[in-house]
Amino acid sequence: MATLALFVSLLSTGNTLRAKELECNINNGPCTLVSGGRTVTIDIEPKPVSPMQELSFSVTIAPCDALPEKLLLDLSMPGMMMGKNQVTLARTAGCTYRGKGVIVRCMSGRTLWQATLLSATLDNPAFIFNVSK
Repeated sequence: MATLALFVSLLSTGNTLRAKELECNINNGPCTLVSGGRTVTIDIEPKPVSPMQELSFSVTIAPCDALPEKLLLDLSMPGMMMGKNQVTLARTAGCTYRGKGVIVRCMSGRTLWQATLLSATLDNPAFIFNVSK
């Protein structure tokens, strides 16, 4: 109920929430949000995104001026400690960064994951998605 009241309040005052975190269906295609004044798009291949296989992570940032040649993508499971799992993304062409990594299988059967781009400049944007079982 409080969430609905906040939403209605924001609509009535004309304010908008700044997206820092986005729940997306990565299996349907890339996901995009705005963070740190830049547009950040993530994609993961192959689809469906499954645990325990090598995955290719692609992140495109626009504009990408003043960003380093490498960024870290932190893979975690909301609400559950899964150990450190980070993918190094290297700038490949223009404003696109690519890297390879593995999402581990959760023994509890949970499938909700979060990919956070570790960058203070970008305000650490996070994408929340499900992997297949």
